[in-house]
Amino acid sequence: MNPELSSFIASSFHSVWALELLLLLKSEQRKWSPDELITALRASDLVLSQAIGALVRAGLITADQSGVSYAPASEGIARLVEHTERAYASKPDAVRRTIVMTSKSGIAAFADAFRLRKD
Repeated sequence: MNPELSSFIASSFHSVWALELLLLLKSEQRKWSPDELITALRASDLVLSQAIGALVRAGLITADQSGVSYAPASEGIARLVEHTERAYASKPDAVRRTIVMTSKSGIAAFADAFRLRKD
């Protein structure tokens, strides 16, 4: 996986659920209701809402009262999504590791905030 794609994956997907959500929206390009997505992905409402928020901020999807849909903000982003989809199909473990390693550093930082220190 090239560095640009690794960087895109690390910055765009905070969980594998988010990647799965994006790929579902991309595969069937229509407006999806949150209930349809929960059923299709077998995800909780919390996981789904967090993934939707992150993907909207990343410029990958749109979400409004009528539903959620695939909508990359630019052709460049759409190309990176295509490359991500191919990488995930051919090397899913490498893509998952990229996502998990990024999210793990955030979890570690959060956990460190609660570590007791000896003064």
